[in-house]
Amino acid sequence: MVFFSIPNEKTLSINVNPNSTTISAFSQLIHQRTHLPQSLIRYSLSLRNANLHDDSDVTLSDLGFGSSSTVYLHIPLLGGGARLDFLDSKPPANYVAGLGRGATGFTTRSDIGSARIAAGAPGKSRNEAEEEESQSHHKFDEFEGNDAGLFADSVYDEEDKEADAIWEAIDSRRKDFKEEVENYRASNPKICEQFTDLKRKLDTVSAEEWDSIPETANYSRQKKKKKRFESFVPVPDSVILDKALDLTAVGEGRGTLLSLKLDKLSDSFSGKASVDPKGYLTELKNLEVEVADVFHINRSRVLLKSVTMSNPKNPNGWIAAARLEERAGKLKVARVQIQRGCDECPKEEDVWIEACRLAKPEEKKAVVARGVKQIPNSVKLWLEASELEEEKKSLVLRRGLENVPDSVRLWKTLVDMVNEEDAIVLLHRAVECCPLDVELWLALARLETYENTKKLLNKARIKLPRERGIWITAAKVEEANGNTDKVGTIIEKGLKALQSEGVVINRETWIEEAEACERTGAVATCKAIIENVIGFNVEEQDRKRTWVADAEECEKRSSIETARAIYAHSLTVFLTKKSIWIHAADLERSHGSRESLDAVLRKAVLYLPQVEALWLMGAKEKWLAGDVSGARVILQEANAAIPNSEEIWLAAFKLEFENKEIERARMILGKARERGGTGRVWMKSAVFERELGNVEEEKRLLEQGVKRFPKFFKLWLMLGQLEERLNHLVLAKRVYSSGLNHCPQCIPLCLSLADLEEKKLNGLNKARVILTNARKKYPKEDELWLAAIRIELRHGNKKEAERLMSKALQELPKSGILLATDIQMAPQCPLPKIKIKDALKKNCVKEAYVTASVAKIFWRAKKVDKARKYFERTVKLNPDNGDFWALYYKFEVQHGSEEKQKEVLNRCVVSEPKHGEKWQAVSKALENSHQSVEVILKKVSIALNREDHILT
Repeated sequence: MVFFSIPNEKTLSINVNPNSTTISAFSQLIHQRTHLPQSLIRYSLSLRNANLHDDSDVTLSDLGFGSSSTVYLHIPLLGGGARLDFLDSKPPANYVAGLGRGATGFTTRSDIGSARIAAGAPGKSRNEAEEEESQSHHKFDEFEGNDAGLFADSVYDEEDKEADAIWEAIDSRRKDFKEEVENYRASNPKICEQFTDLKRKLDTVSAEEWDSIPETANYSRQKKKKKRFESFVPVPDSVILDKALDLTAVGEGRGTLLSLKLDKLSDSFSGKASVDPKGYLTELKNLEVEVADVFHINRSRVLLKSVTMSNPKNPNGWIAAARLEERAGKLKVARVQIQRGCDECPKEEDVWIEACRLAKPEEKKAVVARGVKQIPNSVKLWLEASELEEEKKSLVLRRGLENVPDSVRLWKTLVDMVNEEDAIVLLHRAVECCPLDVELWLALARLETYENTKKLLNKARIKLPRERGIWITAAKVEEANGNTDKVGTIIEKGLKALQSEGVVINRETWIEEAEACERTGAVATCKAIIENVIGFNVEEQDRKRTWVADAEECEKRSSIETARAIYAHSLTVFLTKKSIWIHAADLERSHGSRESLDAVLRKAVLYLPQVEALWLMGAKEKWLAGDVSGARVILQEANAAIPNSEEIWLAAFKLEFENKEIERARMILGKARERGGTGRVWMKSAVFERELGNVEEEKRLLEQGVKRFPKFFKLWLMLGQLEERLNHLVLAKRVYSSGLNHCPQCIPLCLSLADLEEKKLNGLNKARVILTNARKKYPKEDELWLAAIRIELRHGNKKEAERLMSKALQELPKSGILLATDIQMAPQCPLPKIKIKDALKKNCVKEAYVTASVAKIFWRAKKVDKARKYFERTVKLNPDNGDFWALYYKFEVQHGSEEKQKEVLNRCVVSEPKHGEKWQAVSKALENSHQSVEVILKKVSIALNREDHILT
């Protein structure tokens, strides 16, 4: 079986044997199946042997056919076969290919002229035309260039003759005009051309002849000057006849008057002008505005006149016209205009109000009276009338209420003027006339008795079922009368009633109402609102986060009771959440009493007895309050709840040590070590013995500690520092090296070893090697780079320091310590503005070091305000660094007031800084072990110079 595919994308099959079937037989079978002409059938496989034909005796297998082979047919009518005869014939005249199917052609340069055979040109074959075309391309014309043959074959008709004639006329006219211009220039030469021959002779003039040429005077200005107008006033006969009159004295008096005027504008002592330049400019500006206003006023007057004439019943036009005249200073015209407005618009209250404002004081009452007669229900006019009265204000308002009994403004204004008894009567009438105004109901409820208030609020609730203020006022009334147990019930019922009326409960609005209740002293109502509303529209998984955020916002707005109520409700839901207890304790510490704080912490450890932080907070507060025994009791209870807590052992040790109970402190530390304390316990024990002066015991504890806790680097550091104090430098070096072997990632040990080599063992190169090896291991540690840079600066190798700084900033481009040191290394005159800007733009780590360096630069430049600004920014970024506080305090001592110094000092005490290069060195000294933050701050500020480097 053989398959064959025809051009209509169909595949057919013929059951034949390729080994015995010839090509001609196969073609006949295809003709029978497809009815295609046998002469037009072509096979793709026949191309393998071009000598084979369909009528040969060659079988299909000779062409490569096999069973299940597919043959593709090609039919000339559908795209295959030989070239058709009509394609070689000559096209008809004016034939355009594709024009019948809508195709459009385009013309190129080769299509113009003889490149294409003209239609109907007899006797020329295609080859002859091509030869003529090639010859025409070789022709060249001076004017037309190679394009001379473009129109060689075109017919020269009448239109071409006319165009050539026009062009020749224009060309001849252009030539005539050119000749006329040349003749005119020849007969009228320019001045520079007239003296050309004379100019050539100037090169022979000597210097003496140049100097002897006189200067010409400038007469042009004198000719253009206008003669000043001179006026002559004849002298009167009375002056001539009066012989006693001294004309000389008249002239002198005139001069004296002029000098008096000048003295007003000058200082008689110093001669400086006494005219205020700012005031003078202001007067000029006002004068310009007035001059400009004249133009605008005239235009506006015409415009408003047309408005009032075309629409006289529009009150705004009359009011605008009157105000325009008032601005122009024509108050009488303004009154006339507004009076015409009152006549044209007698029922518009705004016109009458404007007329009353513009009227004379003695005429205001009459104008208002006329307006009230025209508009008796105008609230504005009645209020204006009451303002004009001095003794009968309430009477006028009462008459107004007779005409407008439902005016809330009139009722409120009248109630504010009368005493309490009359106010109750008026408010009873007011709520009858204006039953939908909640403020009138609430005002009456505040003045009535308890029983009457309850009745009034019930009536108000019926009239205004969607008002939350009525329910809140009812709760306040119950709280004011001692019924605090009913407050929560009222708020709960109110919320249900409002929801049944379709009111949407907005928790933010209700929290604001709770804060308002707190400000008025209704604390129970505030708490009841929070308890019933705080959970509205809050997802269960978001409750803790949302409630803590609400409490913090209330604390920022000084709504302490509201925040306390939120925390109290949160703790009823999250009893075992340490963070909420800590937030509540912080609130009581900041805004509550010691008793309230102790109560919160007691309740917290009751529900969370395994949380060390809560026990420690309670003990610390007792200690700060001076109750040392109470603090001991709390720590004993904490030890019973958490038997082997290291934090509690150390807190108990600190309590005894700070209160000079040495034996108790030593006993507590001994028990902590016996019960398996960590390296921190051994460190505290060594510090304890060091402060007592027991060097041998300190050394013994440290040696035991490094054996038991070889990975605790602080023990190695303390042991090395002890050997340095004892001047055992070789042993100290050995200790630091051993510490680095056990703690290879400890940067302080590496820095201490390098510092020992440089300063005490005179091993500068060894110190460099130590730091270089450390930087290779830990290239991202900025403290190692900084130590290397400082070594070079101390030994005067500034270029090497700059090279190290460049490499360091390549490794750590956002290191605040390195950027700050780079700024300090730069020349300070002029200020390194570019480095400062680049450092401040970077979102660097430890940004406080950069701002501190900038502050020191401004301090050195005597720019006090800028320095204070950057010091403030520094202590906000890193309040735990004592060196920053010491710098700030030292700056304020030099340039600030005593109040500013106290402020910085108090803020430092509150922050309780623990870090800082100078701060740690001073605070950990033996003589300062029990000093307060205030004392240490002052000592550090004395020891710290402005040029010192800052390093944690």
